[in-house]
Amino acid sequence: MQTTTVKLYSLEYNNVKTYLAAALFVLGNIIMPQIFHLVPQGGVTWLPIYFFTLVGAYKYGWRVGLLTAIASPVVNSLLFGMPMPAALPAILLKSVLLALAAGVTARRSRRINLPLLALVVLTYQVLGTLGEWAMKGDFYLAAQDFRIGVPGMLLQVFGGYLLIRYLIGNHTKKL
Repeated sequence: MQTTTVKLYSLEYNNVKTYLAAALFVLGNIIMPQIFHLVPQGGVTWLPIYFFTLVGAYKYGWRVGLLTAIASPVVNSLLFGMPMPAALPAILLKSVLLALAAGVTARRSRRINLPLLALVVLTYQVLGTLGEWAMKGDFYLAAQDFRIGVPGMLLQVFGGYLLIRYLIGNHTKKL
């Protein structure tokens, strides 16, 4: 498996670039769900609300990821009613877990590859499913992403990899 080292950042909260990056990723997390919601069951199948949270946290650090993770679902819910307010706690939990998992993984590994992104996605999904199960008391409902959202998880892994590596990657060297 080929691994590529890319420039990864850990932007601080006192840096204006943190908020600019987060705003761009929130915008992506607003536009992408609107596109996928044009398809029946598009949101629950493709999990678009998480995509730019993964990319932002992996490329620019957990702080950008956390801002994106919290703002994206809240803004979408306020503007479009999706996700529905009742679903916000579980989606916020998964979003925050994703931001932290992606930011920590990128910082520790200092590289990007498909297995690392798969690990990030599985980590937030497993922990998020357990948290949602604890919140709602219904494992079948909590495991919805594993029953319906596998295409979305694959989109996060493969699409996130391509976006980070080729579009915003700033390649440094091949290992």
